[in-house]
Amino acid sequence: MAMHRIFGSLTGIGLLAVLASIPARSPAATPEAAPSLSPEAEARAAQAHSAAERTGPSTAEAAEAVTSQAAGLRPASDSGPDVVRRNFIDDAIFSKMERDGVPHAGLASDGEFLRRIFIDLVGRIPTLEEVLAFEADTGDDKRDRLIDRLIGGEEFVERWSYYFEDLFRAGNRMGHGKNLFRFWTREWLTLDRSFAEVVTELLTQGGKSSHSSPGAMYFARDFVKAKDDPDEPDAHDLVNRADSIDEFTVTYGKMLLGINLGCISCHDGVNHLEQVNLYLTGKSREDFFRQAAFFGRTRMIMNWENGFQANTEYTVDDVEPGYPTRSESIVRVPRTGGSNEPKFILDDRAPAPGELPRDALARLLTGHIQFARATANRIWAELMGVGIVEPLDGFDLERYYPGADLPGGWTVQPTHPHLLDEMARDFQGSGFSIRHLIRTIVRSSTYQLSSQFRHPWKPEYGPYYARRSVRMLSPVQLHDALVTATAVPGAYSSGDSEVGMMRQILDPAYAKNEVAEFLRAFGQQSRDQFPERPASSSLQAMLMMNSQTVLDRVQSDGAGRVAEMLDGLDADRIVAAQAWKAATGESPEPGQAESAVRRGIVEKLYLSTLSRRPLPGEMDVALSVLDKDIGQGAENLQWALLNKPEFLFNY
Repeated sequence: MAMHRIFGSLTGIGLLAVLASIPARSPAATPEAAPSLSPEAEARAAQAHSAAERTGPSTAEAAEAVTSQAAGLRPASDSGPDVVRRNFIDDAIFSKMERDGVPHAGLASDGEFLRRIFIDLVGRIPTLEEVLAFEADTGDDKRDRLIDRLIGGEEFVERWSYYFEDLFRAGNRMGHGKNLFRFWTREWLTLDRSFAEVVTELLTQGGKSSHSSPGAMYFARDFVKAKDDPDEPDAHDLVNRADSIDEFTVTYGKMLLGINLGCISCHDGVNHLEQVNLYLTGKSREDFFRQAAFFGRTRMIMNWENGFQANTEYTVDDVEPGYPTRSESIVRVPRTGGSNEPKFILDDRAPAPGELPRDALARLLTGHIQFARATANRIWAELMGVGIVEPLDGFDLERYYPGADLPGGWTVQPTHPHLLDEMARDFQGSGFSIRHLIRTIVRSSTYQLSSQFRHPWKPEYGPYYARRSVRMLSPVQLHDALVTATAVPGAYSSGDSEVGMMRQILDPAYAKNEVAEFLRAFGQQSRDQFPERPASSSLQAMLMMNSQTVLDRVQSDGAGRVAEMLDGLDADRIVAAQAWKAATGESPEPGQAESAVRRGIVEKLYLSTLSRRPLPGEMDVALSVLDKDIGQGAENLQWALLNKPEFLFNY
């Protein structure tokens, strides 16, 4: 396929190279390990400290750099109506800017909002028909109605199922249980069940993990294998129980409380974490043991069938006497003893008399405001680009409120602590409804601000959310945007189903060959790791230009948008001639109807690919390409639009 470069700046290499030059977060210094620390434990300790590290470029700084570079890629457009305060989020955000004399962007135009809300709520760009329908809607409440329609649809469930499956790492370690976990996740999102109930199931379910207990798989996937072959006839010694409990305690601490307990799983916080997390300097390894002890009676039994391990099949039950504080460790420094009485690390509460410790953990955790805070902060970051607290799993509760007596060099951590508290209480009051939380954020004027800023911009405006943060599409969003723009779905196996969108796939590992390479280049991770935001590189621009994942979708001789347009040329010419005559009373001159048809092709390709109409200069260049060869020109035009940096970003 002979692809023409229509605009000199379309390839995106220059901008992506700038993004790639943003330095990565530098790791913190790791405290000197005890002599008995194994190489694997050493690596885990370093990773735990690096994740909590407070120096180096922050997420907010990286977002600021991307926004400064990318906000102007999309043509300037008139902002929407005057910014009004629509809910308590706006009251907090705009009051702070007003108090501190910080200007803010105008409301995003309809086109800017439309593309953003589709990407954020359903994980793809709007279709041509959806763009035209939104343009034609003149109702004052059309944004709210669109939000409600998207949140109430199946695509919302698919997009956010993928998000939570990433968050809970529903990958290879769940084995065949991934199917059950997917069904369960989609079910609770469809029913909008209380997220507190969902988390309770994640923390308390037992039974055969891959067959009857989707929640139990969240614990079982953190197994630490003890040996290849059992010494005991019942094979109960294949898993190191204490290490597995420790791993899971760190996991749910990060994901559900926003607190990284990894450091104190090996040593006390004092004399180790003063440069990382002030709150955790007051916590000891024994505090970690007592938190882990909520799972002290719990075991996971790896199935052993006909002399083989089934290391993704477990039975989870609660028959052990307690957490072993002196047991052998494979991945941590030796355990040296201490209390194993369960105690919730945030408020020192213990189980009620006769209460199963895991049930107590679920009650105490979901009843604490930090659970609601951490969840609201995660969803806010997913929709706004930057959390009110960063990193998302690095809350420092000693630095939460203004007015705290902090050591020199430390500042309050959240940008808007009281707003985050109010969001947490609103989330609690909604019955822990994820849909309510998302709807509250995206209906706010804060969310709907433009990424374009007409005042002189100062970096210190960033923490105020004075404009929309621009961010790259995730690998899944980019794939599904390609599918939507070109009308060429994929063909992927996902369990027993064939699916066309990447957000529908059961596991990102199921993507094969060139598609897998394409997704990895844009930052797709396996679900063996905690999810991270995608990095940027010049390789991404090269793949957009040359990958068959893109090239095959703009062919004029197959299925897809370009081929469909070319197949309909004769009908379009008739319609154009009729429209001309209806408007002028005369039949068009030779070439006039053809010109209208070609302008229509350009309009449709811009609307379906970039969710906007072409500028006059863009129209002229595009028509000159179609005039040379309408088939090849239409291919080249959509290829060029897909390769505009504008296509790669969520504004």
